[in-house]
Amino acid sequence: MNTLRTAMLLAAMTALFMGVGYLIGGSGGMVIALLIAAGTNLFSYWNADKMVLSMNRAVEVDEKNAPEYYAIVQALAKQAGLPMPKTYLIDNPQPNAFATGRNPENAAVAASTGLLQRLSHEEVAAVMAHELAHVQHRDTLTMTIVATLAGAISMLGNFAFFLGGSRENNNSFGFVGVLVAMIVAPFAAMIVQMAVSRTREYEADRRGAEICGNPLWLASALNKIARGAEQIPNEDAERNPAMAHLFIINPLHGERMDNLFSTHPSTENRIAALQEMASEMGRASSANRREASARPIQPEEESAGPWGKRTEPAPPAEPPQPKPNPWGRNPTAPRRSKGPWS
Repeated sequence: MNTLRTAMLLAAMTALFMGVGYLIGGSGGMVIALLIAAGTNLFSYWNADKMVLSMNRAVEVDEKNAPEYYAIVQALAKQAGLPMPKTYLIDNPQPNAFATGRNPENAAVAASTGLLQRLSHEEVAAVMAHELAHVQHRDTLTMTIVATLAGAISMLGNFAFFLGGSRENNNSFGFVGVLVAMIVAPFAAMIVQMAVSRTREYEADRRGAEICGNPLWLASALNKIARGAEQIPNEDAERNPAMAHLFIINPLHGERMDNLFSTHPSTENRIAALQEMASEMGRASSANRREASARPIQPEEESAGPWGKRTEPAPPAEPPQPKPNPWGRNPTAPRRSKGPWS
Protein backbone atom coordinates (compact mmCIF):
# COMPACT_ATOMS: atom_id res chain seq x y z
CA MET A 1 0.00 0.00 0.00
CA ASN A 2 2.82 2.42 0.85
CA THR A 3 4.58 1.59 -2.43
CA LEU A 4 1.39 2.33 -4.40
CA ARG A 5 0.86 5.55 -2.51
CA THR A 6 4.43 6.65 -3.17
CA ALA A 7 4.06 5.88 -6.89
CA MET A 8 0.88 7.94 -7.01
CA LEU A 9 2.56 10.87 -5.27
CA LEU A 10 5.53 10.69 -7.66
CA ALA A 11 3.13 10.69 -10.60
CA ALA A 12 1.36 13.73 -9.14
CA MET A 13 4.71 15.51 -8.74
CA THR A 14 5.65 14.81 -12.36
CA ALA A 15 2.25 15.98 -13.64
CA LEU A 16 2.52 19.12 -11.51
CA PHE A 17 5.96 19.86 -12.90
CA MET A 18 4.81 19.54 -16.50
CA GLY A 19 1.69 21.55 -15.72
CA VAL A 20 3.76 24.45 -14.42
CA GLY A 21 5.76 24.37 -17.63
CA TYR A 22 2.53 24.54 -19.63
CA LEU A 23 1.20 27.46 -17.55
CA ILE A 24 4.38 29.39 -18.20
CA GLY A 25 4.96 28.68 -21.88
CA GLY A 26 2.22 26.48 -23.25
CA SER A 27 3.17 23.22 -24.93
CA GLY A 28 6.68 24.50 -25.60
CA GLY A 29 7.13 25.35 -21.96
CA MET A 30 5.97 21.88 -20.97
CA VAL A 31 8.63 20.30 -23.22
CA ILE A 32 11.32 22.58 -21.79
CA ALA A 33 10.21 21.69 -18.26
CA LEU A 34 10.48 18.00 -19.11
CA LEU A 35 14.00 18.46 -20.47
CA ILE A 36 15.05 20.38 -17.36
CA ALA A 37 13.65 17.63 -15.14
CA ALA A 38 15.49 14.95 -17.09
CA GLY A 39 18.78 16.82 -16.83
CA THR A 40 18.52 17.55 -13.11
CA ASN A 41 17.41 14.00 -12.33
CA LEU A 42 20.31 12.54 -14.31
CA PHE A 43 22.76 14.71 -12.40
CA SER A 44 21.14 13.86 -9.07
CA TYR A 45 21.13 10.13 -9.85
CA TRP A 46 24.91 10.04 -10.10
CA ASN A 47 25.93 12.77 -7.64
CA ALA A 48 23.23 13.25 -4.97
CA ASP A 49 24.90 10.98 -2.42
CA LYS A 50 28.23 12.82 -2.72
CA MET A 51 26.49 16.18 -2.37
CA VAL A 52 24.56 15.16 0.75
CA LEU A 53 27.61 13.65 2.45
CA SER A 54 29.70 16.69 1.61
CA MET A 55 27.10 19.13 2.95
CA ASN A 56 27.13 17.24 6.25
CA ARG A 57 30.95 17.01 6.30
CA ALA A 58 30.73 13.23 6.68
CA VAL A 59 33.96 11.21 6.91
CA GLU A 60 34.18 7.60 5.75
CA VAL A 61 35.21 5.09 8.43
CA ASP A 62 36.09 1.41 8.48
CA GLU A 63 36.86 -1.44 10.87
CA LYS A 64 40.18 0.18 11.86
CA ASN A 65 39.08 3.63 13.02
CA ALA A 66 35.47 2.82 14.05
CA PRO A 67 35.43 -0.95 14.73
CA GLU A 68 32.24 -1.24 16.80
CA TYR A 69 30.14 1.08 14.65
CA TYR A 70 31.40 -0.55 11.45
CA ALA A 71 30.76 -4.04 12.84
CA ILE A 72 27.16 -3.15 13.65
CA VAL A 73 26.48 -1.96 10.09
CA GLN A 74 28.30 -4.95 8.61
CA ALA A 75 26.33 -7.50 10.64
CA LEU A 76 22.99 -5.82 9.95
CA ALA A 77 23.70 -5.59 6.22
CA LYS A 78 24.39 -9.33 6.21
CA GLN A 79 21.20 -9.92 8.21
CA ALA A 80 19.18 -7.92 5.64
CA GLY A 81 20.86 -9.59 2.65
CA LEU A 82 22.39 -6.31 1.43
CA PRO A 83 25.85 -5.44 0.15
CA MET A 84 27.98 -3.67 2.75
CA PRO A 85 27.32 0.06 2.32
CA LYS A 86 29.94 2.73 2.76
CA THR A 87 29.90 3.86 6.39
CA TYR A 88 30.30 7.50 7.37
CA LEU A 89 30.63 9.42 10.61
CA ILE A 90 29.40 13.01 11.05
CA ASP A 91 31.06 15.17 13.69
CA ASN A 92 27.85 16.65 15.06
CA PRO A 93 26.52 16.59 18.65
CA GLN A 94 22.89 16.17 17.54
CA PRO A 95 21.94 12.46 17.54
CA ASN A 96 20.78 11.57 14.04
CA ALA A 97 21.48 9.39 11.00
CA PHE A 98 20.58 9.09 7.34
CA ALA A 99 21.13 6.90 4.27
CA THR A 100 21.83 7.91 0.71
CA GLY A 101 22.79 6.37 -2.62
CA ARG A 102 21.11 5.47 -5.90
CA ASN A 103 20.83 1.71 -5.20
CA PRO A 104 21.91 -0.93 -2.65
CA GLU A 105 25.17 -1.51 -4.52
CA ASN A 106 26.10 2.19 -4.25
CA ALA A 107 24.65 3.08 -0.87
CA ALA A 108 26.04 4.90 2.14
CA VAL A 109 24.86 5.23 5.73
CA ALA A 110 25.93 7.99 8.09
CA ALA A 111 25.57 8.45 11.83
CA SER A 112 26.49 11.46 13.94
CA THR A 113 28.90 11.35 16.84
CA GLY A 114 26.00 12.50 19.00
CA LEU A 115 24.05 9.37 18.08
CA LEU A 116 26.91 7.04 19.00
CA GLN A 117 27.52 8.84 22.27
CA ARG A 118 23.93 9.08 23.50
CA LEU A 119 22.42 5.76 22.41
CA SER A 120 23.09 2.24 23.62
CA HIS A 121 24.63 -0.45 21.43
CA GLU A 122 21.20 -1.96 20.69
CA GLU A 123 19.61 1.43 19.93
CA VAL A 124 22.41 2.30 17.49
CA ALA A 125 21.85 -1.04 15.77
CA ALA A 126 18.11 -0.32 15.49
CA VAL A 127 18.76 3.09 13.93
CA MET A 128 21.21 1.69 11.39
CA ALA A 129 18.73 -1.11 10.60
CA HIS A 130 16.16 1.60 9.84
CA GLU A 131 18.60 3.27 7.45
CA LEU A 132 19.40 -0.05 5.78
CA ALA A 133 15.65 -0.54 5.30
CA HIS A 134 15.61 2.72 3.32
CA VAL A 135 18.45 1.35 1.20
CA GLN A 136 16.66 -1.97 0.68
CA HIS A 137 13.44 -0.22 -0.36
CA ARG A 138 15.39 2.20 -2.61
CA ASP A 139 13.83 5.11 -0.76
CA THR A 140 17.02 7.14 -1.11
CA LEU A 141 16.61 7.27 -4.90
CA THR A 142 12.88 8.02 -4.62
CA MET A 143 13.45 10.92 -2.24
CA THR A 144 16.25 12.29 -4.43
CA ILE A 145 13.91 12.37 -7.43
CA VAL A 146 11.13 14.01 -5.42
CA ALA A 147 13.47 16.62 -3.96
CA THR A 148 14.86 17.38 -7.43
CA LEU A 149 11.40 17.79 -8.95
CA ALA A 150 10.30 19.98 -6.06
CA GLY A 151 13.32 22.22 -6.55
CA ALA A 152 12.74 22.40 -10.29
CA ILE A 153 9.10 23.37 -9.76
CA SER A 154 10.19 26.17 -7.46
CA MET A 155 12.66 27.28 -10.13
CA LEU A 156 9.90 27.35 -12.73
CA GLY A 157 7.82 29.39 -10.30
CA ASN A 158 10.58 31.99 -10.30
CA PHE A 159 10.56 31.97 -14.10
CA ALA A 160 6.82 32.63 -14.02
CA PHE A 161 7.45 35.69 -11.87
CA PHE A 162 9.83 37.19 -14.44
CA LEU A 163 7.84 36.11 -17.50
CA GLY A 164 4.41 36.93 -16.09
CA GLY A 165 4.20 40.29 -17.79
CA SER A 166 5.30 39.09 -21.20
CA ARG A 167 2.73 38.68 -23.94
CA GLU A 168 4.89 36.17 -25.76
CA ASN A 169 4.95 33.45 -23.13
CA ASN A 170 2.04 31.48 -24.72
CA ASN A 171 0.23 31.36 -21.39
CA SER A 172 -3.43 30.76 -22.26
CA PHE A 173 -4.51 31.18 -18.62
CA GLY A 174 -3.34 34.75 -18.25
CA PHE A 175 -2.60 36.18 -14.83
CA VAL A 176 -4.28 33.26 -13.03
CA GLY A 177 -1.92 30.80 -14.70
CA VAL A 178 1.11 32.87 -13.71
CA LEU A 179 -0.15 33.08 -10.12
CA VAL A 180 -0.63 29.30 -9.94
CA ALA A 181 2.83 28.65 -11.39
CA MET A 182 4.48 31.21 -9.11
CA ILE A 183 2.83 30.41 -5.75
CA VAL A 184 0.45 27.46 -5.72
CA ALA A 185 2.58 24.95 -7.65
CA PRO A 186 5.73 25.23 -5.46
CA PHE A 187 3.57 24.98 -2.36
CA ALA A 188 1.85 21.86 -3.72
CA ALA A 189 5.23 20.36 -4.61
CA MET A 190 6.42 20.89 -1.05
CA ILE A 191 3.34 19.09 0.29
CA VAL A 192 3.86 16.12 -2.07
CA GLN A 193 7.55 15.92 -1.12
CA MET A 194 6.69 15.80 2.57
CA ALA A 195 3.93 13.24 2.04
CA VAL A 196 6.29 10.90 0.17
CA SER A 197 8.83 11.16 2.97
CA ARG A 198 6.28 10.31 5.67
CA THR A 199 4.97 7.23 3.86
CA ARG A 200 8.48 5.80 3.63
CA GLU A 201 9.38 6.42 7.29
CA TYR A 202 6.67 4.13 8.66
CA GLU A 203 7.69 1.34 6.29
CA ALA A 204 11.39 1.78 7.14
CA ASP A 205 10.53 1.60 10.85
CA ARG A 206 8.75 -1.70 10.34
CA ARG A 207 11.46 -3.27 8.19
CA GLY A 208 14.24 -1.89 10.40
CA ALA A 209 12.63 -3.50 13.46
CA GLU A 210 12.55 -6.82 11.59
CA ILE A 211 16.22 -6.55 10.67
CA CYS A 212 17.46 -5.74 14.17
CA GLY A 213 15.00 -8.18 15.77
CA ASN A 214 13.38 -5.93 18.37
CA PRO A 215 10.95 -3.05 17.62
CA LEU A 216 11.37 -1.65 21.14
CA TRP A 217 15.05 -0.88 20.50
CA LEU A 218 14.04 1.41 17.65
CA ALA A 219 11.20 2.93 19.67
CA SER A 220 13.64 3.82 22.46
CA ALA A 221 16.14 5.21 19.94
CA LEU A 222 13.53 7.42 18.28
CA ASN A 223 12.55 8.87 21.64
CA LYS A 224 16.15 9.76 22.49
CA ILE A 225 16.89 11.19 19.04
CA ALA A 226 13.75 13.34 19.05
CA ARG A 227 14.61 14.81 22.45
CA GLY A 228 18.18 15.40 21.34
CA ALA A 229 17.08 17.12 18.10
CA GLU A 230 14.88 19.48 20.11
CA GLN A 231 17.72 20.51 22.39
CA ILE A 232 20.76 20.46 20.08
CA PRO A 233 20.79 22.43 16.81
CA ASN A 234 22.20 20.96 13.62
CA GLU A 235 23.78 23.92 11.84
CA ASP A 236 24.59 22.00 8.66
CA ALA A 237 20.96 20.87 8.30
CA GLU A 238 19.68 24.37 9.07
CA ARG A 239 21.79 25.72 6.20
CA ASN A 240 20.45 23.02 3.84
CA PRO A 241 16.83 22.35 4.89
CA ALA A 242 15.99 20.57 1.62
CA MET A 243 17.85 17.46 2.86
CA ALA A 244 16.04 17.30 6.23
CA HIS A 245 13.76 14.52 4.99
CA LEU A 246 16.74 12.15 4.69
CA PHE A 247 17.35 11.98 8.45
CA ILE A 248 15.62 9.45 10.71
CA ILE A 249 14.26 12.38 12.78
CA ASN A 250 13.81 15.88 11.36
CA PRO A 251 16.97 17.76 12.34
CA LEU A 252 15.33 21.19 12.05
CA HIS A 253 13.81 23.00 15.00
CA GLY A 254 10.03 23.42 15.17
CA GLU A 255 9.15 20.44 12.93
CA ARG A 256 7.21 18.03 15.11
CA MET A 257 3.66 18.01 13.64
CA ASP A 258 2.22 14.97 11.89
CA ASN A 259 0.40 16.86 9.17
CA LEU A 260 0.84 18.06 5.60
CA PHE A 261 3.65 20.42 6.59
CA SER A 262 5.98 17.93 8.30
CA THR A 263 8.65 15.88 6.57
CA HIS A 264 8.39 13.12 9.19
CA PRO A 265 5.52 11.48 11.07
CA SER A 266 5.26 12.50 14.71
CA THR A 267 7.67 10.56 16.88
CA GLU A 268 4.83 9.56 19.21
CA ASN A 269 2.94 7.91 16.35
CA ARG A 270 6.01 6.05 15.19
CA ILE A 271 6.78 4.80 18.71
CA ALA A 272 3.17 3.66 19.15
CA ALA A 273 3.33 1.72 15.88
CA LEU A 274 6.57 0.01 16.96
CA GLN A 275 5.12 -0.86 20.37
CA GLU A 276 2.10 -2.43 18.68
CA MET A 277 4.44 -4.38 16.40
CA ALA A 278 6.35 -5.66 19.46
CA SER A 279 3.07 -6.75 21.07
CA GLU A 280 2.02 -8.62 17.92
CA MET A 281 5.39 -10.37 17.77
CA GLY A 282 5.04 -11.35 21.41
CA ARG A 283 1.54 -12.73 20.90
CA ALA A 284 2.64 -14.71 17.85
CA SER A 285 5.60 -16.16 19.75
CA SER A 286 3.37 -17.19 22.68
CA ALA A 287 0.86 -18.82 20.33
CA ASN A 288 3.62 -20.81 18.64
CA ARG A 289 4.93 -22.06 21.98
CA ARG A 290 1.46 -23.12 23.11
CA GLU A 291 0.86 -24.95 19.84
CA ALA A 292 4.18 -26.78 20.11
CA SER A 293 3.56 -27.85 23.72
CA ALA A 294 0.00 -29.06 22.97
CA ARG A 295 0.98 -31.17 19.97
CA PRO A 296 1.01 -34.93 20.92
CA ILE A 297 4.19 -36.85 20.39
CA GLN A 298 3.61 -39.55 17.79
CA PRO A 299 5.42 -42.89 18.32
CA GLU A 300 7.70 -43.92 15.55
CA GLU A 301 6.67 -46.76 13.27
CA GLU A 302 8.23 -50.18 13.74
CA SER A 303 11.49 -50.89 12.04
CA ALA A 304 11.36 -52.60 8.66
CA GLY A 305 14.31 -54.83 9.60
CA PRO A 306 13.96 -58.64 9.56
CA TRP A 307 14.04 -58.89 13.38
CA GLY A 308 10.90 -56.71 13.77
CA LYS A 309 12.31 -54.69 16.69
CA ARG A 310 10.38 -51.54 17.60
CA THR A 311 12.47 -48.41 17.73
CA GLU A 312 12.33 -46.05 20.71
CA PRO A 313 10.21 -42.95 20.31
CA ALA A 314 12.15 -39.81 19.51
CA PRO A 315 12.57 -37.35 22.38
CA PRO A 316 10.39 -34.23 22.22
CA ALA A 317 11.87 -31.40 20.22
CA GLU A 318 13.21 -28.52 22.23
CA PRO A 319 11.44 -25.19 21.70
CA PRO A 320 13.30 -22.85 19.34
CA GLN A 321 15.83 -20.65 21.04
CA PRO A 322 15.61 -16.87 20.61
CA LYS A 323 17.59 -15.58 17.68
CA PRO A 324 20.83 -13.98 18.88
CA ASN A 325 21.61 -10.36 18.19
CA PRO A 326 22.84 -9.91 14.60
CA TRP A 327 26.13 -8.58 15.93
CA GLY A 328 26.59 -11.59 18.24
CA ARG A 329 26.53 -9.86 21.65
CA ASN A 330 24.38 -10.33 24.72
CA PRO A 331 22.42 -7.07 25.17
CA THR A 332 22.67 -7.39 28.97
CA ALA A 333 26.44 -7.84 28.94
CA PRO A 334 28.68 -4.81 29.47
CA ARG A 335 30.10 -3.23 26.37
CA ARG A 336 33.57 -4.51 25.62
CA SER A 337 34.81 -1.24 24.21
CA LYS A 338 33.36 2.23 23.92
CA GLY A 339 34.55 2.74 20.38
CA PRO A 340 36.10 5.85 18.85
CA TRP A 341 33.14 8.05 19.79
CA SER A 342 33.70 7.82 23.57
